[in-house]
Order: sequence, then structure tokens, then C-alpha cells
Amino acid sequence: MISVISGDIINSRKTQSATWLKVLKKELSKWGDSPRQWNIYRGDSFQVEIKSATDALSAAFQIKAAIKSLKGMDVRMAIGIGEKEYSAKNITESKGSAFIHSGELVEAHKKLKLNLWIRSSNATFDREMNLYLKLALIVMDSWTTNAAEAIHTSLQHPEKSQEAIGKLLGIKQNAISTRLKRACYNEIIALNEMYQTKLAELI
Repeated sequence: MISVISGDIINSRKTQSATWLKVLKKELSKWGDSPRQWNIYRGDSFQVEIKSATDALSAAFQIKAAIKSLKGMDVRMAIGIGEKEYSAKNITESKGSAFIHSGELVEAHKKLKLNLWIRSSNATFDREMNLYLKLALIVMDSWTTNAAEAIHTSLQHPEKSQEAIGKLLGIKQNAISTRLKRACYNEIIALNEMYQTKLAELI
């Protein structure tokens, strides 16, 4: 079981592409090589394969935090969970239920005006996880650039203390603590753990 994240950058035309494109490419390259594992197309749309569906939500959180660390920017993502039946040289030509679920969501959640949604073959799992995500987005969509930067760095280095994270960002530990608390970092981590637990029941 794999996951495919399809997304597009919000407010991409209001900011020079060089500003967010470098950040996005750096995030996507964590999960493999382009264009087989990820690709950016139509200017501001992208697709990335997460080989283990267990890592999908964490990957989405990291991508969102990275983009939100840029002033005025955000990202809309659809997470599809399922199988991969055909692997093409370009991810946009690969096939399988994970790709279908992700693709179907792209258009659907534009109408729903939600920035993060998930779909699998299990309606009960989807309904529960999407409720959690809908509530989490109340906070996540309001992350400041400083909060998003703190979240992103903490997600990248879960083994590091707040003091160590502060040193990486050049700020004091108490400032990191404040930013993470306001951004609901602990709740985000708990949500990811809940996702992994629920997903394990499907596999």
C-alpha cells in the first residue's frame, strides 16, 4: 500500500515562482527522484509518491509547513491511499488506486475549499480521518511564517530538543516553545500517530 499526494500552490501567481519552487523541490526530493517519484507540472501543481502510506500524513504536514513558512503562501493537497499497478518513468503516467483516489480528490476538495483531504478504499477510515483533518486545518491554515518554520524544523528533527531546534533557527528555546504551542505541534504529532494506528488496521 502506497500513497500519492497531489497538490497545488495557493497564491503562486502573487509570488515569484523562484521563491516557492526551490522550497517545494527540496521537500519533494526527500521522497525520491523526479520525474519517477515526483513531478511539478502546470506551473504550480505537483504529485509525489510516498512509498509507505504510513509516512503520507507526516509528508503532507512537512510540505505544508515548508510552504507556509513563506509569507502569504499555502498549499492544497489530496492524499490518495491504495495500490500501485503500473510504474511509469513519469509519475503523472503511473497507475493504480492510490493515483485514482488522489486525482479524484483534487477537483472535489477545491469545491469543498479544504486544503488537506484524504481518500482510501475504506469509507469509514476516510470519514474519521477527514473529520480530524478538518478540525486540524482550523489551526494549520492559520500558521504564521514563524510558527510554520518551527513546525517544519521540528518535524524534520523529531529527535532534537526544543533547545536544539532553537539553535538551528537561531532563536531561544522559550521562543520555540511558544511557537510550537500556538501552532498545536503536540496535537499535530498526536494526529499523525492516530492516522498511523488507524491505517495499520486497514493493512
